Amino acid sequence: MTTVVILLGLILSITGLIGCILPIIPGLPLSYIALLILSFAKDWEPFSATFLIVTGVLTGLMLFLDYAIPVVGAKKFGASKIGVWGSFIGMIIGIFIFPPFGVIVGGFLGAIAGELLAGKEGDDAIRAGIGVFLGNLFNIGLKMGISGFMLVFYIKEML
Repeated sequence: MTTVVILLGLILSITGLIGCILPIIPGLPLSYIALLILSFAKDWEPFSATFLIVTGVLTGLMLFLDYAIPVVGAKKFGASKIGVWGSFIGMIIGIFIFPPFGVIVGGFLGAIAGELLAGKEGDDAIRAGIGVFLGNLFNIGLKMGISGFMLVFYIKEML
């Protein structure tokens, strides 16, 4: 039974890494839950309490930054709220049209469409789209780095 629980945790950890790209899947929380599952399955020996607390706080912080980073990137490049929402809607639509890269392309095109709807001209809309795109790309990279870190530790302690 322990082996089944450990494999379930591994599946969650891998799904967590995928979830860093696909906004439908809560990537970092799944990766963190996987660490908790492995700790539980191995009588709380693989990871120290400090490690679990730090990764838990990091996961919580990233849940906040997941929304803040794209907005900061968008605002830095002059995007409006409509552009940010357009980016979010574009990412969701992009998942289904061209997974997983549709998230990035959809976010970019959605931001441009949102800015055009907000009344901005072509160059300003594209600049805002680039800001949202860069913010989303940075955000995805940061989440993948943290989730990948958790996966490496999971695999190391799993064996």
